[in-house]
Amino acid sequence: MADLLPVLRVLGVLLAMFATSMAVPLATSWYADDGLWPAYVWSIGITWVVSGVLWINTNAYRRELLPRHGVMLVSMVWVVLPLFAALPLMLATHQIGRPLSFTHAYFEAVSGLTTTGGTVMTQLDQLPLSINMWRTFMQWIGGMGILILAVAVLPLLGVGGSQLFKAEAAGPVKDTKLTPRMTETAKGLWGVYALFSVACALAYWLGGMTPEDALMHMFATVSLGGLSSHDLSFAYFHSPVLEAIAVVFMLFASCNFALYFVAMRKRHLRGFWRDPEMRATMAALLGGGLLVALLLWLKDVYALGDALRYGMFHVVSVATTTGFVTTDYLAWPAFAPIFMLLLSGVATSAGSTGGGIKMVRMLILLKQARREMTRIVHPRAVQPVRLGNAVVDHRMIFSVLAFMLVYGATVIVLSMVLLLTDLDPVTAFSAILASVHCMGPGLGQLGPASSYAVLTDFQLWVCNLAMLLGRLEILSFMALLTPAFWRR
Repeated sequence: MADLLPVLRVLGVLLAMFATSMAVPLATSWYADDGLWPAYVWSIGITWVVSGVLWINTNAYRRELLPRHGVMLVSMVWVVLPLFAALPLMLATHQIGRPLSFTHAYFEAVSGLTTTGGTVMTQLDQLPLSINMWRTFMQWIGGMGILILAVAVLPLLGVGGSQLFKAEAAGPVKDTKLTPRMTETAKGLWGVYALFSVACALAYWLGGMTPEDALMHMFATVSLGGLSSHDLSFAYFHSPVLEAIAVVFMLFASCNFALYFVAMRKRHLRGFWRDPEMRATMAALLGGGLLVALLLWLKDVYALGDALRYGMFHVVSVATTTGFVTTDYLAWPAFAPIFMLLLSGVATSAGSTGGGIKMVRMLILLKQARREMTRIVHPRAVQPVRLGNAVVDHRMIFSVLAFMLVYGATVIVLSMVLLLTDLDPVTAFSAILASVHCMGPGLGQLGPASSYAVLTDFQLWVCNLAMLLGRLEILSFMALLTPAFWRR
């Protein structure tokens, strides 16, 4: 129990920060005069009270977080924050006569904060602006990770943040130190994130969106979240210009934000082209888009121009785990939607706002497989695994192999659990894969023309677990379940 006290102290600080973020829907409610401001005031108040209780009772436990503390805190935050993020949804929807159950509100909050983009809410166009603003803003908070932002703030409160950053950062990027101080790294990454956010919002506005839609869809784009304020998602705008803008910023957000940070500091772009993960990510996204476009054209689904438009947009959207749609792609040849769903597992970089396995892990796996095949022919050959000019450490290779084993087991076990609830195989498997990848739309009953509202409460909780595991990159959460973690 004593081990939890410094973790609970930092959790109290994070809850206070999160309560402050609820000022966004509160201000929107005043601006739109929708009468929902009491729901947000109550939500802020409840969150502040819980934060204050945690702070008062644990303030004496000031210490640098150990690696185990970082893992505990990251896991706890992603489970606890949606509880408070769900409060505005439950209170506001009750006030307008469309009450959300706790299960549905928690699912919507988890989906937003993990940038999954699945929704159980319908008639989005009729929702008050402040509710849609909160739904989409949650994605922006979760996109880079509220914990990385906290690393820049917690040192001011006497809490070191290096272990927090390492626990939250995705994949091998967690061991990359861009600046001598971790705080400066976190500030730099959030600076890049904010810069892209402003550019994206302005581009959407200049492209024809209203200021409110531009802001909300910017939240969903740079975070690769995909929750929209319209039932038709991006099809609502029916604009090739806006779709092109979305593709550009989804491509930007799918790359490692550390590359942008380094490029800005060094004032040149040479690092981009030297990064093998970035090249592989772009090749997968653009090559996949051209492949699907060619398929749609050859199968006479669309003329060549429309095939390029719809194929490229949906491949980039689904593969980057965003989930924007402009048409029901389940009506396309079966290869296309299945290919896009599988691509969502690998077509984002570590250090991006996307989900999935991450491209760097796939590259390491492929290079390790190639090395093992070479060893069959030349048993004495010395052939280290390289990424670019760097030799990959054996510990990282073993970590990737362990991750892939646990990832595969997670998808299979949770899919089997959904099958026990009599869900059809296509829907069950795609629901888990889309949730673990933090992607959103699936196949079967969860296609782009549907929503997660078709699932039962139990099925939604299974998807909640899958989304949290995907955001936590699975191993962080699984480590909590091992006896060795709790052994002093």
